[in-house]
Amino acid sequence: MKRKKHKISYINRKTPFDYFLILFFVVVIFITLYPFINVLAISFNDATDTLRGSNMLIPRVFTLANYEYLFTEKNLFPPLMMSIARTLVGTISGVICTAMLAYTLSRRDFYFRKIFTAMFVITMYVSGGLVPEYLLITRTLGLRNNFLVYIIPGVIWVYNVILIRSFIDGLPEALQESAKIDGASDFKIWYRIIVPLCKPVLATVALFLAVGQWNGFMDTYLYAPNLKTLQYMMYEIVNKTGIDPGNTHGQNVEVLASSITPQAIRMAITIVATLPIVIVYPFLQKYFVGGMTLGAVKD
Repeated sequence: MKRKKHKISYINRKTPFDYFLILFFVVVIFITLYPFINVLAISFNDATDTLRGSNMLIPRVFTLANYEYLFTEKNLFPPLMMSIARTLVGTISGVICTAMLAYTLSRRDFYFRKIFTAMFVITMYVSGGLVPEYLLITRTLGLRNNFLVYIIPGVIWVYNVILIRSFIDGLPEALQESAKIDGASDFKIWYRIIVPLCKPVLATVALFLAVGQWNGFMDTYLYAPNLKTLQYMMYEIVNKTGIDPGNTHGQNVEVLASSITPQAIRMAITIVATLPIVIVYPFLQKYFVGGMTLGAVKD
């Protein structure tokens, strides 16, 4: 008689070490998320109640006064629109220009590609410095207090060029050769073949550019103080020690000071500044991981 083989399943068996790992990662997740949750709770909590203690996970006295103060007294809407505009325009133009340059440097029939690649890489280690950059942007290009000062200086990042070029080098050359035989131009090959195949790495570069544009404030401080962005306003508010009575627009300063504190304002503007990136990142995460891994592999 044949003996029946009994299959032993280890799927549902958990060892003490497994429970330890689960507990450990739960603690790590809590430690990671607690600062953001705490900032969110304080931003929605009554400012005077926060003075009793700011260690909280949920608002003790829920209020929208902090956000109302930001968008009315601090006139936060124009800087928010400026940040959105520079992020959208800077990201789209940066992705297009970077992808074009990377495709050009990936072409093996481009005779000077090694020379230009070396020149670009050198700029990653050696720069002209802040003073030449300031003189170039303000005097030579005349971009002071011009919206293009947010776009032109950061339209090409060498690291992104190398990332996209490495991804293109991993694509089959037969695709481009067959397109050439069919009479396709270089530009048509780029936007009909290369761009669709490079979606993962392009999404990765777009995320890099969007985060850089959204978080930038030094360029506003140096070149465009009249075109204030949300991050620059956050920088100004965080560096203030108290409420500015000159921005109360005729309201009762004592009432305002009793209901609003600098800590509450800092927390509220921190949430406003970080929320767009927190919302966008999950949708680009899979492309981000794929672009970082596939972009470094060559056939």
